[in-house]
Amino acid sequence: MAKRSILISSLLVGALALGACANTVRGVGRDVGNTVDATEGAVRDVAR
Repeated sequence: MAKRSILISSLLVGALALGACANTVRGVGRDVGNTVDATEGAVRDVAR
C-alpha cells in the first residue's frame, strides 16, 4: 500500500512539473515574439 501511495504521489508531482514547464515555454514564446516585434519597430524608426 505504501508503494502505491508513493507511486501516485510521484505521478502527481511529475504531472504538475510538466504543466509548469509547458507554461514556461509558452511564456518564453510570447517574450520572443514581443522582442521580435520591438526590434522590427526600432528598425523601421531608424530607417525613416
